[in-house]
Amino acid sequence: IDFDLILENVKDLNVLAGEGISQIEHTPGGARLRQPEPLPLTLYQNGIIMFNGPFRPYEDPSTQQCLQDIMDGYFPSELQMCYPDGV
Repeated sequence: IDFDLILENVKDLNVLAGEGISQIEHTPGGARLRQPEPLPLTLYQNGIIMFNGPFRPYEDPSTQQCLQDIMDGYFPSELQMCYPDGV
């Protein structure tokens, strides 16, 4: 696992997802600016935690696919169910 590549690609993906850019949220009395909700990802020596969920060891095939997607420069394919319209 290339941790440097993962960190570099996560930075790039954050920019694509709109990090630092406010979005307009319409409210009953008008509108307000809001920041996109972050998706927490914690890397450990032997696994990851995403969404404050359970620990996922690197040996797990779904963890390997998630990290491979990131190393390939894509958002993890497992997020498509949570974000069907994109991130």
